[in-house]
Amino acid sequence: MITIYGIPACNTMKKAFDYLNQKGIAFEFHDYKKKGISPDVLQKFIDHLGLDQVLNKKGSTYRQLADEQKSSLESPEAAFSFLLEKTSAIKRPIFAKNTSYVAGFDEEQLDNWLIA
Repeated sequence: MITIYGIPACNTMKKAFDYLNQKGIAFEFHDYKKKGISPDVLQKFIDHLGLDQVLNKKGSTYRQLADEQKSSLESPEAAFSFLLEKTSAIKRPIFAKNTSYVAGFDEEQLDNWLIA
């Protein structure tokens, strides 16, 4: 079973849902707004994808930070704490299947990941 992590109002998430539904792929949705994220799951994301993939620097949550705050997120520990608190700063979507993860929505990448 695939789990897709994100928030429902995000346009990229809607594309991801449509993609999986069109392919007939069953999935479970983990809504950060309702469920948050556990430290263990966040750490798995970072371990498998890297902090640069998990921290969404293009999103409004990050862009609205003062430069001083952005600089503080260079520290992995500070970034981890920030992401636990501000789940809207986590890249969306993140797909999880067993111990394999993909961040972002790219149809070709997902097609390859799904058959791997």
